[in-house]
Parts: sequence; structure tokens; C-alpha cells
Amino acid sequence: MKKALYLMIALTVVISSCGDDDSTPSSAQLTLNISGLEDLGSAAIYEGWILVDGSPVSTGTFSVDATGAWSANTFDVDATDLAAATKFILTVEPVPDDAPTPSDQKLVAGDFSGNSATVSTSVAPALGDFSASAGTYFLRTPTDETAGNNGNDIYGVWFGTPGAPPTAGFTLPTLPTGWAYEGWVVGDAGPISTGTFTEFGVRDSGNGFSGTENNAGPPIPGEDFFNNAPTGETFPLDIRGRMVVISVEPVPDNSPAPFLLKPLVSSVATDAATAPITHDFGQNLGSLPTGTVTRN
Repeated sequence: MKKALYLMIALTVVISSCGDDDSTPSSAQLTLNISGLEDLGSAAIYEGWILVDGSPVSTGTFSVDATGAWSANTFDVDATDLAAATKFILTVEPVPDDAPTPSDQKLVAGDFSGNSATVSTSVAPALGDFSASAGTYFLRTPTDETAGNNGNDIYGVWFGTPGAPPTAGFTLPTLPTGWAYEGWVVGDAGPISTGTFTEFGVRDSGNGFSGTENNAGPPIPGEDFFNNAPTGETFPLDIRGRMVVISVEPVPDNSPAPFLLKPLVSSVATDAATAPITHDFGQNLGSLPTGTVTRN
């Protein structure tokens, strides 16, 4: 009788132990150390993903506040999934977000080598390689000219090389779905958009500040600054002495300010010459997020 009782107790312990193992999968930790991330505001959030057998698995979301502090940088992930992961991807997701898959806004990525991955924009499926980024611009006001130069070219900036017609002047990667380039001039009250674009030899999305001659402007991105001045700005806006920026923006984009990715910038000289003179952008690759992801 005692032997039978001991046997029943032993079987109960074994079955209970097996049940606990099945209901509580083991977890491991994923630690992110990525520089260059900024506050996305209340309408967006960062989310990490790992690729397991080619399928994305979320590792969790986090935010970055105005001081640069992260809400979290270490995440508990299923140990089996994390061990099998081949790639890490960081996306920008809308808030709220009901989609179980990554958004098109894939910011940085990296391939695991051992227990770490070096992440950057240059690893697919992220944005692209900006290491050879370059661009030119010139000062001119084609939307306020119908018969020759009006002598007010300091009030417009166009991205390319002057000519008849002007031609594209960017060396930048073609962006994947979910992203667009945007031009900016920093005015007295803050950045002013010149419009968004994904191609370099066509007009951009903006023409809201242009001149009075009903002229859409040349077939390149850019803007003249004569009308509809934003609050705090006085038009016409003299471009000389100001900062000109090319950013990469998520699409859709609900922020009136430039996104954290600003691969090209230029400080326009106070005595900058107008067209046919061109001016060069400088690289600003320090604005691109980079870092490492570690699993343990």
C-alpha cells in the first residue's frame, strides 16, 4: 500500500513538472544600444523585430523623450526565437497600431554574427547607403520671372544645376516604400519646408510660397519664398546666411518639423552668388542612427 502511494506521488510530481515546462517557455534578453534616435512625439513609436526563418517577430516597443532618454532598451524575447534570429530591424510605427507586421518605415537593420548585430541604415531592408551622399543647389526665383531675371534671386533655392532647363544634382540612394526626401530652409522662426520628393529630376510636392506669375517652376525640387509666410517669418525670405537641409521623412508624416535623418546640409554664405553659380551640400552622416544589438 505504501509503495503504491509513493508511486502515485512520484507520478504526480513528474506530470506537474512537465506541465510547468510546457506552459512557461524560456526567455532571453535582447539589448539595444543605438545612437541617433529622437523623440517621435505621441503619434509614433519605435519597434524592434527579429527575423526568424524569414518571418518578423516583434521584440517590443519603446519611446525616446525630448532629453534622449529611452523608455526601455532591454527586452525579454522567446529564447528559441532569439537564438534562431538572423537579422534585427528597427521600425517606426504609428500610434495606435493594430498591424501585427512591421511598417514600411524600416529605419535601421543588422545581420546577427554570433550574439550581436551591427545596425545601420545601409543594411537591407532599411533605408539605404548614404556614404556617397552629395548634392548641389543654386539661388534663383524662377516662379517670379517671365521675361528674364528680376534681380531677386536671393529669395529662392533650387536643388540641382542651373540651365535651360535645370538638371538634377543629387547623389542619394533611391528610397524604399515608406520614405521620401524633403527640403528645408531654416528661417527666423524655424525650418520651412520646400516640399517632398522621391525623384530628383521632377518637381516636388510643394509650391506654397512661390511667386505671382503662376509659374510652377523648373523640373527639379526647390522653392521661392514670396507668399504665405508662416507665423514668425517675413517674406520675401533672403536665403543667404541660412541653413539648407535635405532630410528623409516617413510617409505618411504628421510632423511639421524635419525627421531625425538629415544626410545633407549647407550653411549658405552671406555673400552667396546666385545662378548660374552652384553651391555644394555637405554630408551630415552623424544624423543617421547606428549601433549594436546584443542577445544573451
